[in-house]
Amino acid sequence: MSRLRIFDETRPHTPLATRDDHAAIAAELGKVGVRFEQWEASQPIVPGASQEAVIAAYRKDIERLMEEKGYQAVDVISLTPDHPDRATLRQKFLSEHTHSEDEVRFFVAGSGQFTLHIGDRIYDILCEQGDLIGVPDGTRHWFDMSETPYFVAIRLFTNKDGWVARFTGDDIAQRFPRMPSQQARPD
Repeated sequence: MSRLRIFDETRPHTPLATRDDHAAIAAELGKVGVRFEQWEASQPIVPGASQEAVIAAYRKDIERLMEEKGYQAVDVISLTPDHPDRATLRQKFLSEHTHSEDEVRFFVAGSGQFTLHIGDRIYDILCEQGDLIGVPDGTRHWFDMSETPYFVAIRLFTNKDGWVARFTGDDIAQRFPRMPSQQARPD
């Protein structure tokens, strides 16, 4: 189940609010300019489906966002608990950073935790299958996929070079809750 926890930046263990209703999460995030939607596939997705098949299943929503926001590129990323570079990849995203473009992810399968640092608040969002999150450019944030990652995500980019981060050097991400390890998922 998707979840939003809001913290004061100085109190990492005591949420000010928790939401687990999708509409309530979307409304709360909308107040700070973050897009949060749910999508459904137009056709079944089978385990191990190709990037092309995954994109085809969500083509209508992808094209809507590309037209609305000017995104130029789309791809699919997939990570499983047995990926040999999972620890290195996890570390790459765990420090607070920003981007010069929106960071848009749609979770086709599995889950991931986006944590946003906006003003003096921390917005911790557990994204699950069917969730799309759009983090506006310049927003300080970090991402956790847990020690046992499992997700398939569609990524949309304005920059055709893809994911480019500017790290803030702030250690705030180390003080906030990490994503718990995930259960192994069947294929």
